[in-house]
Order: sequence, then structure tokens, then C-alpha cells
Amino acid sequence: MTEGFGARLSTAIAVRGPLCVGIDPHPELLRAWDLPVSADGLARFCDICVQAYAGFAIAKPQVAFFEAYGSAGFAVLERTMVALRDAGVRVLADAKRGDIGSTMAAYAQAWVGDGPLAADAVTASPYLGFGSLQPLLDLAAANGRGVFVLAATSNPEGASVQCALSGARTVAQSVVDDAAAVNRAALPQPGSVGVVIGATLEQVPDVSDLGGPVLVPGVGAQGGRPEALGGLGGARPGQLLPAVSREILRAGPDFAAVRRAGEKLRDEVAYLA
Repeated sequence: MTEGFGARLSTAIAVRGPLCVGIDPHPELLRAWDLPVSADGLARFCDICVQAYAGFAIAKPQVAFFEAYGSAGFAVLERTMVALRDAGVRVLADAKRGDIGSTMAAYAQAWVGDGPLAADAVTASPYLGFGSLQPLLDLAAANGRGVFVLAATSNPEGASVQCALSGARTVAQSVVDDAAAVNRAALPQPGSVGVVIGATLEQVPDVSDLGGPVLVPGVGAQGGRPEALGGLGGARPGQLLPAVSREILRAGPDFAAVRRAGEKLRDEVAYLA
């Protein structure tokens, strides 16, 4: 049986720490690093990130910033993902895909199939109904890849949907519970379906029975405090995966400075492992 993403991630966290480092080549960051806002600047930015992130458990390229450059941007993303894997770093493609039927199946082939963009895991939106993700979940499981499903995001607009009640539960809690059901069906392997919960939220879903990882974006520059994450949503040791981008990347363009910024934050969240 192919070892699942959940098992591989758990091993990586135990060895390399519970921090997901981001690759967010925003035009403002490219300019701050004295790089051109072009596919060439994007490639140079990513080369620095790959060099800085060797030794971390998992990295999260934000797909939108590559997609903005068309085919040239996707070529940089493909090359960056290969380089990260060569350095032993897991790759979480932050693509937030979500659709229905054959379109969802096509997205699944792109991001968790066996093509050039296939990542160790991908983010997905369940807000066309959790069941709409089934083609993605099925193919990810078949290929030993993971899916992080948006549950409770930190943007203010999200609350109108995510905090709405679905019976006795919030919609966000129902997403977590649906993900937990998928993970239970895969026992005894560690769950490979995670959820995304913003670090700056005051109220979060209960993840104690999720049986999979919890990606926690928003730590650092967005206001989430590393020391305040313990037990978020009833999480167990080794379950939380804080995600940090700007707090680390603003230390660039020197790769050693980016690495030091990442290592500092990794040390600050080491208690979560």
C-alpha cells in the first residue's frame, strides 16, 4: 500500500518541525528584492526560496502568483516544486480549487494526479458542497497525496458562510466533520485530509476528532501569534501546521536571512510537535 500523505507529513514534522513556509512572489516582494516583476523575476525569487527552505518539512507555493504569468509562470512553479522535493521538502500547492463533476476531476488530475503540477497536497474549497470534492479526494488517496479543505478562514467575508448554522453545527464545523469521516475510513493510516483554520480567529471549529493535519495560516505579519496556537480547536500534539509567508520573506533577498527568519519561527512553534 502506498504510504499516505498524512504519514509522510507526520514523519517530516517530527524530523524538521511543524512549520509550513510560504512562497508568495507578490509583485511588491519582487520589487522589494530588486527583482523584475516578470517570469524571470519570479524564477529568481523561487530559486532563493528553494535555497532558503532546504531543511524545512513543507513549503506552500501560492499558485495565483505563478498563474499571473501564464505558461511561463506555471513552468517556474513546476521547476520550483521539483527543486523543493529534491531538497526533501514536501510541497503543498495553495490552489484552492473547487468545482463539480468532470471539472473537479480535471483539477484533481492536475494537482494530485501524475502530471507536472502534481503536489504532495493541495488546498481545496468545499463551498460547492463537500461532496463536490469527491473526485479530488479519491485521486489524492489513490496516489498517496493530501488535501487541505478550507474550513474557517480569517477573512471577514468568510464568516457569513462559514459561521452560518447547518442544523446544530456551523458550516465550518460540518466541513471539519466531513473531513474527519474521510480520515476514519482510511484508518489505521494517519489521515491525509486536513483542514484550513485561520490563526487570527476568535472562535474555531473543534478539530479534536479530525484525525488529520490542520493548516493554520496567518501567523506573523497577519497577526497570529506563534505562542497562542497551542490546543487550537482542541488540536492534538503534532496536528497543527502553522503557515508563514510574509514574516519570513520580508527578510530577503539574502537566502541566509530568509532561512534564519524561518528557523526563528520554526523554533517558536516547535512546542506544537
